[in-house]
Amino acid sequence: MHKIILLADMESFYASVEIARNPSLQGKPVVVCGDPQQRRGIVLAANREAKAYGIETAMGAWECKSLCPHAVFIRPHMQEYINVSLQMTEIFQRFTDRVAPYSIDEQFLDMTGCENLFGTPQEMALRINKEIQKETGVRCRIGIGENPLQAKMACDRFAKKNPQGVFQLNCENYAFLTWPLPIRDLFGVGFRMERNLHRMAVKTIGCLAALPREKMKSRWGINGEVLWLNSHGIDYSNIHSCSTEKHKGVGHSMTLPRDYNHKGKIEVVLLEITEEVCRRARGLKKIGQVVNLYCRGADFNNPTGFSRQKKLAEPTAVTMDIYPVVLKLFDIHWNRLPVRALGVSLSGLIEDQYIQLSLLEDKEKKIQLGRAMDEVRERFGITSLFRASSLTSGSQLFDRAHKIGGHEA
Repeated sequence: MHKIILLADMESFYASVEIARNPSLQGKPVVVCGDPQQRRGIVLAANREAKAYGIETAMGAWECKSLCPHAVFIRPHMQEYINVSLQMTEIFQRFTDRVAPYSIDEQFLDMTGCENLFGTPQEMALRINKEIQKETGVRCRIGIGENPLQAKMACDRFAKKNPQGVFQLNCENYAFLTWPLPIRDLFGVGFRMERNLHRMAVKTIGCLAALPREKMKSRWGINGEVLWLNSHGIDYSNIHSCSTEKHKGVGHSMTLPRDYNHKGKIEVVLLEITEEVCRRARGLKKIGQVVNLYCRGADFNNPTGFSRQKKLAEPTAVTMDIYPVVLKLFDIHWNRLPVRALGVSLSGLIEDQYIQLSLLEDKEKKIQLGRAMDEVRERFGITSLFRASSLTSGSQLFDRAHKIGGHEA
């Protein structure tokens, strides 16, 4: 039996939520963006009317004004978007218990075996779409496939251009419909991979599909093999309810409001990020053994950066055990060019009860101290207890304390 996988993607999600909150915006070019005075003054979402003027996501607010002087600019309300996203999850769960959020505005649904309840895959999608729009005021586009990859490709490449907002790919029509598309349209192909594939004269998805599987694997390892599978519409992953999924890692990242090129200021931000990662791990009662540091340069035209990891001698969730490792990774791999974004993650998680005892230090006492600090911050706010370095000019702690995703709640 073929699976029925749906990917529901909300159209111009942030902008659509704002219009649903304020119907007087209907028909006007609406742009949701951050503070134009800082780097956060970039477009997070634009509705159809705004896109008709050439406004796109990630464009600077100043560019939007030149393209559409009468555009309505709205500061983001992240808590409201989260609330609507959770409301949508509840609606999806009326149709199936196999719902997996992919992002704040995208969710996978496994509808296999639900035909007798909700009809054909197309009828399922249209019914779900109707419920979402009725209860939230947001229009939903739905891709249908026999696996998550097909559903994602159907949604991104076809459903968004379909008047009904629904499109179906399957093993029979996948090659015919996707192989003529440019290689950048294949899920998993980013800017650098597109450039690499163009050097191999691979310009379309069909060209990649025609390559030997082993050639892609030998050149780019597992990532190359996954791209080859994607070009053939093959995906072996399954949809599981997020409530039953185990945490594989915790992380935190941020885009900086300005270019950071002073090492000391970058180290302050790295400490704050590491602190947040460890807080999240402790909240899950986990400790981790693999630290990953992500850094992205400030030049969009010549992308630079790195992602490197190191295995710890012993698993931990203590900030000052992990921070020196983060600093060492940064010092080794930073090219001394301005930095735009930083991120730290901790993986290889296990229950925090498995702590190796030591005669030289009280590890359990360190964890208890961290938890006590977490409780104070939980009760009185993130800025109620902080490290002295957060008083320096490089700190982002106070600026982001009352924000969600870097934006006002």
